[in-house]
Amino acid sequence: MLILLPPSEGKTAHAEGAPFEIEDLSFPELSAERRLVLDALAEVSAREDAMDLLGVGASLANEVARNINLHTEPAAQAHDIYSGVLFEALDYASLEEAARQRADESIIVISALWGAVRFGDRIPPYRLSMSVKLEPLGKLATWWKKRLAPVLDEAAGSQLIVDARSSTYAAAYKPANGNTVAVNVFQLRNGMPKVVSHFAKHTRGEVARFLVEQPVDPKNPGELLDLVQTKWEASLVEDKKGLALNILLPEDHQFTTVRHAA
Repeated sequence: MLILLPPSEGKTAHAEGAPFEIEDLSFPELSAERRLVLDALAEVSAREDAMDLLGVGASLANEVARNINLHTEPAAQAHDIYSGVLFEALDYASLEEAARQRADESIIVISALWGAVRFGDRIPPYRLSMSVKLEPLGKLATWWKKRLAPVLDEAAGSQLIVDARSSTYAAAYKPANGNTVAVNVFQLRNGMPKVVSHFAKHTRGEVARFLVEQPVDPKNPGELLDLVQTKWEASLVEDKKGLALNILLPEDHQFTTVRHAA
């Protein structure tokens, strides 16, 4: 099983640590592409109009400035860099050792800068969204799409792919193995299912955590549904994008960040 996640917009900076080594990242076939994006990002981030080009506000000026010298920034494992609602719900640090190992093996984060990384890869914090049009490469989702497909399709093989990405990052890679299920989250509102983006991020993190805690991976959409239904109300549906696992949260569902016992 592979679990595809989006990165978090915010990243956790670390005061100490050696810089990243591009050759040590997972999917080394992408090294040349990563260098191109790193160079383009550094050039754009040094411009006076960098904030506009990267689509961020003035409060993030320090993060954009960091983009200029990512080769010298302290790096940490990706699960320590990515933060935000989804990653808080997944709460990697509190997983038991066997579940951490399964997370390291099964989770792939689709990234505008790196293309794709695993949780154990050492990266620095950066500021770059997949929706950005990065000169001279163009829109990053389009640029990465043809480069990620052969690499990730080979890594996936016939495994079940659980796609918990947002639409922005889903645009950069569409699995081709025919054994892929997207994760959608809805909440009942006045008796009707409604899209709830904040709850969706949190629930997708909970689903990722739940799956890596299982001793046996589901092999197909049916097994995934049976497993998920032990915790959530869920159904499999076919939509224009493919097969989706729709999770329905109750009307009285409340969003809370729960720190799991380590």
